[in-house]
This record gives sequence, C-alpha cells and structure tokens, in this order.
Amino acid sequence: MRILLVESDARNSKLLRKALTASTYAVDRCETYEDAQYRRKVNDYDLIVLEVQLPDRDGVELCEEIRLEGDNTPILILTVRGEVEDKIRGLDAGADDYLAKPFELGEFMARVRALLRRPRNGSMASVITIGELSIDTRSQKVLGQGISIPLTNKEYSMLEYFARNFDRVIGREEISEHVWDENFDPFSNVIEVYINRLRHKLLGHVTSPILRTRRGSGYILEYFADEIIK
Repeated sequence: MRILLVESDARNSKLLRKALTASTYAVDRCETYEDAQYRRKVNDYDLIVLEVQLPDRDGVELCEEIRLEGDNTPILILTVRGEVEDKIRGLDAGADDYLAKPFELGEFMARVRALLRRPRNGSMASVITIGELSIDTRSQKVLGQGISIPLTNKEYSMLEYFARNFDRVIGREEISEHVWDENFDPFSNVIEVYINRLRHKLLGHVTSPILRTRRGSGYILEYFADEIIK
C-alpha cells in the first residue's frame, strides 16, 4: 500500500514515515499544499495522511478540493486543533478520520490500518482467505495451510496487494505505484525479482492460489485451475 504523508513538521514527518515504512507501507512525503496536489495527480495513493497547518494553505481546504475532484482516497487528518468544531470542519470537508496531536504512534497506526481496510476497489477484510492462503492484514502474518510463510516487508506488501485484487491481472506500472514509493526505478527488474521470490515461497506452502504471469499483461493471483468446481 502506498501512502502520501503531508506534514510540514520535519521531526513529525520523519517519525511517522519511519513507523509506516516499518509496517511495509510505501511512503511519499511532502510539506506543502502545492506539492501534495502535484503528487496526488501523478501518483495513485491508497491513503493520504494530511496535516491541517501547512505553510502555504489550510490542509482542510486541500481535503475539500480532493473530494470536489471526485477522488475517494481515504484521508486521515492530523492537527493540533482538537476542539469539537475543528473535528466537525475536517470531517465535513470529506476526511475519513481525524486525529488530534499529541497522539501515540500505536493509535496512529491502528487508524491507518482501519482506513486501509475500508472498501474502495476490492476486498478490505481484516483477514483475507483465498484457498489455502490466509493473510492477516493487522498482524501482517501469512499462513499457508495453517503454517507460517516467512516474507520480507516488500514481499508481504506485494502479496497483500495481489490478494486485495484477487483474480485480476495487475500490470507492472500498477504494482510499482502501490508497492513502491517515488524512488522506484522503472527500468530495473526489481518487480520481476520479487514476483519470482514470492511465487516460489507460495508454491512451497500452498497448492492454491498461485501467482501466474500473463505474458504481455502482468501478473495475477488466482485459484489453481484443477481446484475450480463448476
């Protein structure tokens, strides 16, 4: 999952990014309204974490503009303004959640996970079960036939994205947009490397589903054909 973090305080931005990346999320950071608007128009994000007090414009106004454009990306507003009226303003602007500073990182991460579980383009259940595969998106544990499958952070992030888009062909560009951040090199073969690693790990633990290559189109996580009953 890829997150846009809009936070003007350098220390807070660093702490939040560290917590998010430690939980397998790809994170793009920016500090201003203008930069945030540019980034969200050239990238597809799964969540926007938005500070209200930006140096060039009010973050709530950015939230309103995002919604007026028809963008339904989940938005978590962060602010030192914790009064009821401020919360009402933020939520009425289209924010999905509102967190007043100071807050514990544990609560912040719980709210991030909750927003990412909400339906948008696919299944957003806390536990995703596909055939012999089970993915707990809260603990980020993966089981194959009840046995733990050890995955790196990036392998897990890729698998979760495939699982949320089960039985749909996903192209290379879409994978890079949701699993990597803005530093991804489009000319590298890193996606293919991770696909091969993930495929081999799945094959070592489950017979279905499997991660297939659709030549010329991308990749798809789907049931093993012999297990389909009509």
